[in-house]
Amino acid sequence: MVKISVLQHVPSAHLPTRPGDPTPTSRNLDPLLHPFSRARERTRALNAVKMERMFARPFVASLEGHVDAIECMRMKPGSLSEVVSGSWDGEIIKHDLSTRTKGLTISQAHKGKVSGITYGQNSENVLSCGVDRNVKLWDSEGKALETFTGKTAFNAIDHHFTDPIFATASNTVQIWDETKSTALLNLAHSATTETITSLKFHHSEPSLLGSIGSSRTFTLYDIRSSSPIERQIVMAFQNTAIHFSPLLPTQLLLPSEDHNLYTFDLRYLKAPTEIYKGHVASATCAAYSPTGLEFVSGSWDRTIKIWNVKDAGGPSSNISGGKSRDTYHTKRMQRITAVCFTPDAQHILSASDDGNMRIWKADASKKQGIVTARERAAIEYRKALIGRWKGDREVGKVERRRFLPKSVYQAGKLKRTMVDARKEKEDRRRKHTREGEGKKVAERKKVVVTEQA
Repeated sequence: MVKISVLQHVPSAHLPTRPGDPTPTSRNLDPLLHPFSRARERTRALNAVKMERMFARPFVASLEGHVDAIECMRMKPGSLSEVVSGSWDGEIIKHDLSTRTKGLTISQAHKGKVSGITYGQNSENVLSCGVDRNVKLWDSEGKALETFTGKTAFNAIDHHFTDPIFATASNTVQIWDETKSTALLNLAHSATTETITSLKFHHSEPSLLGSIGSSRTFTLYDIRSSSPIERQIVMAFQNTAIHFSPLLPTQLLLPSEDHNLYTFDLRYLKAPTEIYKGHVASATCAAYSPTGLEFVSGSWDRTIKIWNVKDAGGPSSNISGGKSRDTYHTKRMQRITAVCFTPDAQHILSASDDGNMRIWKADASKKQGIVTARERAAIEYRKALIGRWKGDREVGKVERRRFLPKSVYQAGKLKRTMVDARKEKEDRRRKHTREGEGKKVAERKKVVVTEQA
């Protein structure tokens, strides 16, 4: 009898383990057998980054209701759908993001502009302040439970994370109790008389409070201390907002009127740790993502930019820190007054002085709705390809390119020309000065003028 040799295959190596899974494939990874593998992979990466830009549709919806400019807004703690906003005509509106409808409306909540809004201790009551020198506590049905009267117009308000106290900003920083009609503390600086424009409680140390003033100052307070002012710095330009990182307790974010955003280490305030450039007008507002890995900023140039935090660790982005990851804009959107992330970090809310609140996707090309396992695997593969080939000229060009409004593009060209001319002038001045006198000063050293402990 003739002996016949046959190949024996294990069925489990050639059949899917579960119904619906792709069929396993085996590959010989010997590079000599695949001379064109890199060329094919580069083509796939180029197609992947093109598909990412093709499906980039960041705008989700517009929440209408206000008839005047929106000054402030705040997401409800622990909720993914409720957001409250205040406008220049004194109106307060609660919006439902899941249904994209207008809920509770409080007309004439304040006489004049609603300058600040936040949620109370139980996350159901809302605290609002205005230029009418009043702070009002509202219940869930729109009834005023309490009114706190001050001596000057209020510019901002923020609530303590655990205790029933809140802070207000006017010509001084005041600490209030929800159950008392008068202020508990006046955190005034005896050396200066300035207007406090914004303030914020620290996430990890709720007793720490930061504020910015009209005299280009940033001040750090400790409400437990008898001498509450801990640190104070004077910057070259005035800041417009303040925000503490939820991931790094020592990191501070300050958008500035010089078009830039600065991050500081609270332990060392003599110079910023990072400078984020890209806006062509004053950066009016900013907010960290709940993950702390990125933040969003709004500007007077009518654009929204998303930035990756360079020192946050975590998954790195295709674009390094210091430059924006993406830019959002529409034809009808006007100057941005407030921005924030939703608690799930999937969407961004922006408010502008055209009276609209807009919802954006945090990832412009991310699919909304249910994603199957095969789709998720394909998306992850394409992202890995883009990350691997981001140094390629064609792939990087497609990934970084963003179409901007004509006015913003022209302003950016003019700004680059002015910056280059300033650098050339500085180089020529240093070239014609005595040796040792014209030392070059780093840009970070010019941000902070003086520090007061």
